[in-house]
Amino acid sequence: MSPVVRAALVQAKWTGDTTSMVDRHEAYAREAAAQGARVIGFQEVFNAPYFCQVQEPEHYQWAEPVPDGPTTARMSALARELGMVIVVPVYEREQSGFLYNTAAVIDADGTVLGKYRKHHIPQLKGFWEKYYFRPGNLGWPVFDTAAGRIGVYICYDRHFPEGWRALGLAGAQLVYNPSATSRGLSSYLWQLEQPAAAVANEYFIAAINRVGVEEYGDNDFYGTSYFVDPRGQFVGPVASDHDEELVVRDLDFGVIDEVRTQWQFYRDRRPDAYGPLTEA
Repeated sequence: MSPVVRAALVQAKWTGDTTSMVDRHEAYAREAAAQGARVIGFQEVFNAPYFCQVQEPEHYQWAEPVPDGPTTARMSALARELGMVIVVPVYEREQSGFLYNTAAVIDADGTVLGKYRKHHIPQLKGFWEKYYFRPGNLGWPVFDTAAGRIGVYICYDRHFPEGWRALGLAGAQLVYNPSATSRGLSSYLWQLEQPAAAVANEYFIAAINRVGVEEYGDNDFYGTSYFVDPRGQFVGPVASDHDEELVVRDLDFGVIDEVRTQWQFYRDRRPDAYGPLTEA
């Protein structure tokens, strides 16, 4: 595999219904494939509104099985047709009462390699996620795909360094971070945390945010999605803070080895000294 991988991400506005939202993302995936992208990732719970702005049982309707639900099945067929890896964040229903904020990772041949479930679940105004999601329980998997070793870390997870490190220790080259974060709450952290995590763990990160104001609240999702390299530098311009955008960038995975040789963060770790960090 060439060390240069053309990767894509999508930041989108809520269309008002699941069918048109999935159609729109399929169109973006086709456009990315036409540009030579080998992997694409979508935003947090991409096929639904960000319903966590309210706490209402009607929104459990958005949940579906993974990998056996309709959205994952459709994206699997699309991945196979396009020969492209797809990271698909959805609201997962494992069984009645067992609901997760999940992302399926689908290989370029349409195989669903597995899924990541969001570990850290916020519960604060405009982000009432504990009402909807159980904490993730599948660890921090890294998937061997046709586009490289890919991991996922979802939205609020990004504030916690432990998962970023676990993905690095598992050999991630690229981590998709699908999100739904609003202007004014922590926007000044958006271009700080993921570049810092990319440096600390020496891999690429795709940071994806929604864009626009949706029907269930006044959260103003500010987009500005981007790719960042292991030196903490943006790969190309940051996306718009108001408009939808497909972002396609060439990622030189050879930089990972260069940086890890220059900055020996993994060599100089001290796991023998970190016990107090996980003691109750």
